[in-house]
Amino acid sequence: MANSLPPELARLLESTASAREPAWASFLGRHYRLLLHVARSFANEHDAAMDAFAWMLDRLREDDCRRLRSFSADGRSEFSTWLVVVARRLCLDWHRARYGRDRSTTPATKQDRSARRRIIDLVAESIDTAEIPQSTERGPENELRSAELTAALQTSLMELDPTDRLLLKLRFDEGLSAADIAELLRFPTPFHVYRRVTHLLDALRRALRARGVEDPVP
Repeated sequence: MANSLPPELARLLESTASAREPAWASFLGRHYRLLLHVARSFANEHDAAMDAFAWMLDRLREDDCRRLRSFSADGRSEFSTWLVVVARRLCLDWHRARYGRDRSTTPATKQDRSARRRIIDLVAESIDTAEIPQSTERGPENELRSAELTAALQTSLMELDPTDRLLLKLRFDEGLSAADIAELLRFPTPFHVYRRVTHLLDALRRALRARGVEDPVP
């Protein structure tokens, strides 16, 4: 049956203990946008959505990926469709664990519950003031140089470890804070995230220079 599974899922389920983290990063790199979208649909506040996202990932990984192993590639549904259903159920479990079951029957009780949710969200909020400065200035580049840079950068990115590619996606594509990334990818502290990002950017600069692209990143 493994041959019928999506490649990233098959690699994860067949991975040895030493290869589990890269396999998980590869799986998450393929599906994190879908999972993050589901989490955001259950929470209006950013921090609450990230809590739901982290809860979901932990549940998907627990017991040797027991939930993911339950997928049957029988042709009745796409894996992505099945994953959305599972993710929504997990987020519903998170929502109930955090806010309790919604037994509201009147507008007044619904308003009280909404206020309670807002209080919980405010208590849970944290402020991450440390941000990596990013320059928005770009020098004039012709279309050829832009195409060459894009191709060289893509090649250099694909040479990175899957975990490192996922880290860069979360930081720069999704704009997640270092604190969020540290929790999701199990870094000891946000500082370790910043240090790894800095190392990866330096490595990409060196790789691009080796391919003939000078000073590609400001």
